[in-house]
Amino acid sequence: MRIFNQSPPSETETKKRILQAAVRLFARSGYDGTTTRDLAAAAGVAEGTLFRHFDNKKAILIQVATEGWVEILTDLLTELSEMGNYKAVAQVMRRRMLNIRENSDMMRVCFLEAQFHPDLRDRIQLEVIGKMSVVAEAFFETAMEKGVYRKMNPKIVAQVFLGMFAVAGFSQNTIGEPNASPQEMQEMAEGLADIFLNGVLVKD
Repeated sequence: MRIFNQSPPSETETKKRILQAAVRLFARSGYDGTTTRDLAAAAGVAEGTLFRHFDNKKAILIQVATEGWVEILTDLLTELSEMGNYKAVAQVMRRRMLNIRENSDMMRVCFLEAQFHPDLRDRIQLEVIGKMSVVAEAFFETAMEKGVYRKMNPKIVAQVFLGMFAVAGFSQNTIGEPNASPQEMQEMAEGLADIFLNGVLVKD
């Protein structure tokens, strides 16, 4: 029988395993309820290895949440930028919302832990939300110039759009309700898009 020697995981692979384990544990037990020993065991590494890659547990949380927010908003804005029809924003939001369940652990960490760690919240605001808002603002400004949307402050529109998407992602019908049906999630996504595009007042 031939025995093949498996090469040890690279530094990049080890770091990825630590971050993946952190997402699972932080989502299930919370940041405060997770020890570095728990993280090391879940990642299949020695506790000392953990500290070769990260200064402390907070550094792990910050990287997990920051990268999570980047992924969530980049996917959304990439779809927006590739739309052939500006009015298709409803379909974009529906697809994004329906994909939320697949990343429920990551979103739970991104939303919940940011509420309890001001340094994390400030970093997300500075490095992620602010930059993504600029991209969204440019998108809506172009749409207004083309006459698709009525003229108004594109910065405010971008902030409202990203804010509605974020709040909906944190709602009981997505993260907090594991038994929500695909139909319920789709209805919420369509309602969100409808309110954003058409408002709630009856037009004269």
